[in-house]
Amino acid sequence: MAAGGLAGLLPAQTQLEYALLDADTAQEKENLVYQYLKKMDSRERDLAVPELGGDLQWLNTEGPISLHKDLCGKVVVLDFFTYCCINCLHLLPDLHALEHQYSDKDGLIIVGVHSAKFPNEKVLDNIKSAVLRYNIVHPVVNDADATLWHELEVSCWPTLVILGPRGNMLFSLVGEGHREKLFLFTSMTLKFYKERGQIKDNSIGIKLYRDSLPPSPLLFPGKVTVDNSGERLVIADTGHHRILVTQKNGQILHTIGGPNSGRRDGRFSEAAFNSPQGIAIKNNVIYVADTENHLIRKIDLELEVVTTVAGIGIQGVDKEGGAKAEEQPISSPWDVVFGNSKCFVVPLHSRGSTFSFSIIHGDSSLTLQKVSGTQEDDVLWIAMAGIHQVWALMLEGGKLPKGSDLKKGVCLRFAGSGNEENRNNAYPHKAGFAQPSGLCLASEEPWNCLFVADSESSTVRTISLKDGAVKHLVGGERDPLNLFAFGDVDGAGINAKLQHPLGVTWDKKRKLLYVADSYNHKIKVVDPKMKNCATLAGTGEASNIIGSSFTQSTFNEPGGLCVEESGGLMYVADTNNHQIKVLDLETKILSMLPILHPEACDVPDNLPVQKDKITNLPKLPKSAPNVQLPSLTVAPGQTIQFLLKLTLPPDSKLNEEAPNSWFITAEDNTWLLQGQCLSGEIRDVSCQTIIPFQLPRSCQSAEAILAIKACLYYCSKGGSACMMKGISFSQPLWIGGTNQGSLTQIELIHTFLTN
Repeated sequence: MAAGGLAGLLPAQTQLEYALLDADTAQEKENLVYQYLKKMDSRERDLAVPELGGDLQWLNTEGPISLHKDLCGKVVVLDFFTYCCINCLHLLPDLHALEHQYSDKDGLIIVGVHSAKFPNEKVLDNIKSAVLRYNIVHPVVNDADATLWHELEVSCWPTLVILGPRGNMLFSLVGEGHREKLFLFTSMTLKFYKERGQIKDNSIGIKLYRDSLPPSPLLFPGKVTVDNSGERLVIADTGHHRILVTQKNGQILHTIGGPNSGRRDGRFSEAAFNSPQGIAIKNNVIYVADTENHLIRKIDLELEVVTTVAGIGIQGVDKEGGAKAEEQPISSPWDVVFGNSKCFVVPLHSRGSTFSFSIIHGDSSLTLQKVSGTQEDDVLWIAMAGIHQVWALMLEGGKLPKGSDLKKGVCLRFAGSGNEENRNNAYPHKAGFAQPSGLCLASEEPWNCLFVADSESSTVRTISLKDGAVKHLVGGERDPLNLFAFGDVDGAGINAKLQHPLGVTWDKKRKLLYVADSYNHKIKVVDPKMKNCATLAGTGEASNIIGSSFTQSTFNEPGGLCVEESGGLMYVADTNNHQIKVLDLETKILSMLPILHPEACDVPDNLPVQKDKITNLPKLPKSAPNVQLPSLTVAPGQTIQFLLKLTLPPDSKLNEEAPNSWFITAEDNTWLLQGQCLSGEIRDVSCQTIIPFQLPRSCQSAEAILAIKACLYYCSKGGSACMMKGISFSQPLWIGGTNQGSLTQIELIHTFLTN
């Protein structure tokens, strides 16, 4: 057992730390650490770490690992972490670099000891997702009951403990920012014990979880937003390190960056991001919170170019800011949203009922009549999760609440002291946040505020854009230092409980706030006037079910969400399900957004529809049945999802090598096919295939017929016969409705009979 836990290391390591402060050269530091190791190794009794329980769950390994058997002869770095913690995430690049320099052959093994803060983080499947999301490639043990945490008397996330080859504790490092010491202590420990012949070069059975996952169009999408027209979505495909711009039917318009992480500006094909999260779009410009690069990036869709507008690419510790954005270090930006600054208005004289003003903008001035007191979308608000603050990037010159005049291009703190707290205050710099991860704006009266999803305090807070005051809305509790007041309780104000919310979005139409209550796997709705918080969608179970209603459907750690301007559709980044879910707020129908690659379907760009696209479509057998569907009333611009479910005869299987496909035709109404995905693959008949279709906004006829066809090749399981079968569904459309924003789903069901 560990004698006194980490406290047993404290006297000797404290002496070493002070001595290192006075050392001038690398050689002096190495000598000090070497002498420290001689002293620790000669102790009468080791500070030993207890064996990891045999019943603990392991990831990235072929099976459980014994600390005193499998890792005997290794220098072991234990990383006590919890996957919600931004400080733990900041440590991962240091560990990646360390394991890149030293392998198990060199005698080093890193073991992540996951010690959960939130109940949701104790679940192995959720830890699996985090291991993949953050590219953790060393063994991880799920210490769900914090057994080893308590044995060693660990008290802080993250904490590193370095062990010698006998499982003897040698060093501890608490918190982030100790990269130099980590490398110094580890390298000298390896050297010290190699000289004594105690280091073994055997391999440890590593089996990476990521290698068992099937490919997916999206990988841990963190955030999603929609443009003002409602026609384009922007998706932060975080795990693929890229940004996707799609039509509302899921058809990809632009792929920017990916699939590997990096840090490069330039053309879309050469640009690179590192786990991007928040995105904001206006016209043809997108701003991106490039989280693990510690940058804000700008995407110009017209020029097809990516540039860096804030940050230097290194994690910053500055909690004030104020430099030019491209020279200002920032830390783990998690979300971004456009906002309005105050402009400086000075009345000159009145002319009856109108007024003339002088408006000062930067270093220039001009005289205008009747100007507004705000400028639209000239500030980019940033949820700076890494230092527990909300910052502002000035896109134009202006003034922040309780702030001085600022020039274009300045990036600085707006709210938050930088202390990790749940502290509300009338003065924004004295307030405290705890890893703010989601932002949205309600610019209209009486709100005129930013809503903040403050993840580690499990609250939603508001920041007034009149005076900067930070106030509580729902969740948490009154003690600003208690970051453990979480749960899943519908209610008002402080009686409502959330669990690590990551996203918020404002519904202008209904004057409601929606919250991605991530660790409760739910979408909550908040009435900010009454402070009521209630479950809108999700059961609380982490799974992937599209049910007949919002509350029968499920999510898995949704990270972001948005509502289109009209208030019709909500889009949810269902992060651990690798999907975008679509919630129709009028009909209460939930569906999945298909991600359609340009190469996977034929999309004609202009009218008339290209004839060669139609003639290249498959021909159905003459025996293929034609199912007549009831007439459907639709509106120009409306989205339809056809849900195709085909069943093969008993003892038959799909021939996966054949071109199984669906396709759409409209013989006498080819204008319907403008910009549509005309065909796609059918890969698996055990689940339904989603076929998206959006009516043109300009329709040439009030009536039309759409044909949805499918062609399958299947064989008997004995392999004695293979056949091609087809089915056609005729969907009459009556185009006269007005509900453009709604989503209609039509089931197309057919069972093929045995010949």
